[in-house]
Parts: sequence; C-alpha cells; structure tokens
Amino acid sequence: METSERAKALPYDRDSVDHVLTTTRSVRRRLDFDRPVAPEVIEECVEIAIQAAPGGGEARPWHFVVVTDAARRAAIGELYRAGFRRFAGQAEEGGGRPMRPVIAHLAENLHRCPVLIIPCIEGRAEGEGQGAQAGLYGQILPAAWSLMLALRTRGLGTAWTAIHLQHAEEVAALLDIPDTVSQATLFPVAYFTGEDNFRRVERPPVGEVIHWDRWQSRRPPTSP
Repeated sequence: METSERAKALPYDRDSVDHVLTTTRSVRRRLDFDRPVAPEVIEECVEIAIQAAPGGGEARPWHFVVVTDAARRAAIGELYRAGFRRFAGQAEEGGGRPMRPVIAHLAENLHRCPVLIIPCIEGRAEGEGQGAQAGLYGQILPAAWSLMLALRTRGLGTAWTAIHLQHAEEVAALLDIPDTVSQATLFPVAYFTGEDNFRRVERPPVGEVIHWDRWQSRRPPTSP
C-alpha cells in the first residue's frame, strides 16, 4: 500500500495528532489559578498516560502523586521558589543564560495552581551508570509526556519542570513518598486561559539533528 493510501486508512486524523504533538507547549502565564479541576479529569489523563509507560516484564512501577491540598501546594511552592532563586543566582554569577520572566512568574505562583502532579518511578539510580539511569527514567518519562498531551486536549495547561528536585527529600517527606521511589518531574496543572492557539516554535532544521549511521553523517540513505 502506498504511503498516501495507508495514511487515508488510518483510524485517526493524522493532521490533528501531528498538530497536538508539535504545538504542545509549556504553559506558565496562561494558567487559570481560580478555576477548579475535577479529580475525574486528572484520573482520565493518567489512565491515558500509563498506556505509553513501558515497564520491565510485568512490572507496574509508575506512580503519579496528585497534590490538591492547599497547605501542601503552598509548601511545595516555597521549596520551588527557593530552588528557582538558587538557579537564577547561579546564572547571574556564572554569566549563564538568565531566567526568563515567564519562568519567574511560574515560580512565584506555583502554589496557586489547583493541581500539582509529580510523576514517580519505583527505583533509584543515583550513582549508577547511564544504562541504569536510562532504564529507570525511560519507564516514566514517556508517561509524563503522554500526560502532558492528554491534559492539553482537555484544555489544561502545564509546564515540564524539575526545579523542585533540588529539594526532593523535603518534597518526599511532605508527601510520604518512599525512599525507594524517584521523582521524575513536576507538572503545575490548570486550565489555560484564552484560545488553544499554541503554535510551533523555532527549532533547528531536521538535517542538523539527525546523524545517519554515524555521528555527523548528514546524508540520508537512498529511499528503497
């Protein structure tokens, strides 16, 4: 079957799927802090997310800590702000890239998000080699990205951030996360304001990021 014919036979609208994949952005300024998010919407999105979560054998090592309690959100927000200020200070002192104002906006308002989600994975890989780290986080990061997509298609915005991991132990203690579990990232979740008018962003040409058969080999093989 030719490629165009195969595309027509697919049981989904590929253009819509590609649109969501290429325009899902981290949302920071356009989060509606005052609109509640129903628990069943979060459950629905997590159910979708774990479909994309690879597990070793019959393992089911994924967990999503959903934080809605105001006091816990406030405590996480304070730890997040401390981590942000440390990052910002290091960037200024070291001449690194300064933190964008939109990131500072999220740091100052993280506690106002109606929902915070921390995707977690059973196991720890600190001090382990690349294989152990890739194997561990490779089981939860696909689920986290799928969760971000599922939220987007329901009008919910979020931002992929891990600044809180500077205080991972304090966050774990606050949420009773066991020592044997690793936190992967943090999603502040809220309905986004305005229309769903997110666009593609500028990225390097694909020819600059693909290496064919060996590093820096840019010539693609001849199509069969």
